[in-house]
Amino acid sequence: MGAVAAAPDGTLYVGTGEPNPGGGSITYEGTGLYRSTDGGAHWTRLGLRDSGAISAITIDPADPRRIYVAAAGSLYNAGGDRGVYRSEDGGASWERILAGENGFTGATEIVVDGDRLYAVLWDHRRTPSLRTYGGVGSGVFRSTDDGRTWQRLGGGLPARGPDVGRIGLAVAGDRLYALVNQTSGPFEGFYSSTDGGDTWARTPDDPELTASQSSFGWWFGKVWIDPADTDHVHVAGVPLLTTKDAGRTWSADATSIHVDHHAMVWDPRRPGRVYLGNDGGVYRSDARGDGGWVASRHQPYTQLYSAAITPQDPTRISGGSQDNGSLRSWGAPDGGFDEYLGGDGEENLINPRDKDNVFACYQYGNCFRSTDGGDTLTYFADATTYERRNWFTPVVFDPRDPKILYYGSEVVNRSTDGGVTWQAISGDLSGGPGDDPVYTNYGTITSLAPAGDGRTVYAGTDDGRVWVTRDLGGTWTKLAEGRPWVTRVVVDEKDPDRVWTTHSAYRSGSPLAHVYGSTDGGRTWRDLSGNLPEAPVNDLVAARAGILYAATDQGVFTSFTGGGHWFRLGRGMPRVPVDDIEYDPSRNRLVAATFGRGFYELRTW
Repeated sequence: MGAVAAAPDGTLYVGTGEPNPGGGSITYEGTGLYRSTDGGAHWTRLGLRDSGAISAITIDPADPRRIYVAAAGSLYNAGGDRGVYRSEDGGASWERILAGENGFTGATEIVVDGDRLYAVLWDHRRTPSLRTYGGVGSGVFRSTDDGRTWQRLGGGLPARGPDVGRIGLAVAGDRLYALVNQTSGPFEGFYSSTDGGDTWARTPDDPELTASQSSFGWWFGKVWIDPADTDHVHVAGVPLLTTKDAGRTWSADATSIHVDHHAMVWDPRRPGRVYLGNDGGVYRSDARGDGGWVASRHQPYTQLYSAAITPQDPTRISGGSQDNGSLRSWGAPDGGFDEYLGGDGEENLINPRDKDNVFACYQYGNCFRSTDGGDTLTYFADATTYERRNWFTPVVFDPRDPKILYYGSEVVNRSTDGGVTWQAISGDLSGGPGDDPVYTNYGTITSLAPAGDGRTVYAGTDDGRVWVTRDLGGTWTKLAEGRPWVTRVVVDEKDPDRVWTTHSAYRSGSPLAHVYGSTDGGRTWRDLSGNLPEAPVNDLVAARAGILYAATDQGVFTSFTGGGHWFRLGRGMPRVPVDDIEYDPSRNRLVAATFGRGFYELRTW
């Protein structure tokens, strides 16, 4: 969900899709705008199906049937329903009143202020190897004739150009504030206007404000004005930034709330009450947002990248979560899950023979090992060989001996002592680094699959290559290239020639499913995608009797025929992206890590 608004009569409008594009993580598009007239029990689609992500919804306070929408557009494909749209009939029909300069220019803000309209446009595009989060279409625009004509605002704001990145805008009468970031991500400046946007002044540089945007200002782009005091302003960043003097000085709230802020709203019925949304969830302050934050108690929407289970103890589950670290189901005083490693939680492992021997990583391959269930952690990634590491760096056990592990950077690393020491057993298996000057983590291994013979190891990369060694790295043979991003390679533990690969072309703008299988060690392949829905496939489990389980961006599917014909698996799981599934054959049990709905468990047959 990218935006939500409530009309005076209680009608709810929500815009789908993620308007904040990721760095290494993936960003999901939506399916347009929806309306509910019964408090969310039922929803009706109102159009803008190809809007990619809806960033803002504004309801005209003088006419609740007049609705404005800022559509950011697809991050991966040009065109579609992007720009500023208006409906005069409660969403039954739509007119685009502001289009972008090019196919990747979308809208992130629309503000109605009396007879004036303000909008923010932003150029942003992503390919597997390059992120371009700014451009000549980015800017602040104003209309004084109900949207018939628009003017790009200058008068001191950064001039039109390729280096103008995401802009956050807030409006209160003639007082305007704009937070400007560069295309490459860092902070450019904070600007204020007292004449409705005709002229702008850059506020003094402040180290707190500059640092708040870090190198990824495109993740934020929000400014909020206190409705009771236009000098009192909050700015989204890594910490929440606050000024009480119109931007001359700033303070950061870096201790009492989670980092990375995105949403804020004042309660019109309770003066001083503010709600805040960030990467840690929802908070409330009764002190105008100046501290005193209280976290929401029930927040069932964890975004997970991985799951880990152990046959020794079915109550033990761990997994990596977006910006909420690595989570475990043991060790918490309240009996729930607790965070035992911070950052963006990525790969998690539990030794199948020793449940206290665990491994956890945060973004870009920063991995740790533990022998006491995660209470104490030892960093081991610096002992590996690497130049580039994927956002989700693969770490896997050897199926014969969990003291042997494999770790993928752009090369394959192997450890025989539980992750203490490592040796590179391949050269660069990718096609080399990508063309992104800021995010140089393309051209990496994304999946590793050691076979049960102790000699064969398969590897897949983000540029669609699949490799195999049959002599523990002495020689490597390329089995495939030119396919989409490899999400998983899976090998039959008893037959090193039986192998499967799954792929995602989502970052290339394609929703299609890709599953391939080989029974001759990758010399020939068969497309097993069959009747899977148009959704990337993220993981695969090869279970007993030839049964396959596939984790996709629309849930989990199973095939009883080794692929080709698939059925949706089980009941109770929404159609949510599933990034990882883990299988315990001793209990016929699957555990799924979902992107936004936490862990799910299923007993299979």
